[in-house]
Amino acid sequence: MDDILKKFGVKFEDLNTVERDTLLGWVEAMNQNKLTLSSVKEYVARMKDSVSEQLADEPEFERIFIFSFPNRKQILLKARLRNYILFEALLDSPERAKKAVEKAVANIKTK
Repeated sequence: MDDILKKFGVKFEDLNTVERDTLLGWVEAMNQNKLTLSSVKEYVARMKDSVSEQLADEPEFERIFIFSFPNRKQILLKARLRNYILFEALLDSPERAKKAVEKAVANIKTK
């Protein structure tokens, strides 16, 4: 687990409780060979929800006296949320492609 986190420059201490629990669950599942596409999709959905909640709690700007500065944590949370959304789209793309092909075949068959 530490090797995976180091590879991406992330420390276990930097993860929030939901991410820690999920990561530990994944490591346990990997050890038991139970990591499936559906479990990855569930993880991504949970992480997306977690980041959305954190993002909602963060102010858009940090104010120092009369000056306003963009909140760096909010910017990073938006980037993480976008990554989860893109990853979720990547996981769903084979299913969408299959549905599009099925729909196209159904349209051809009805003509």
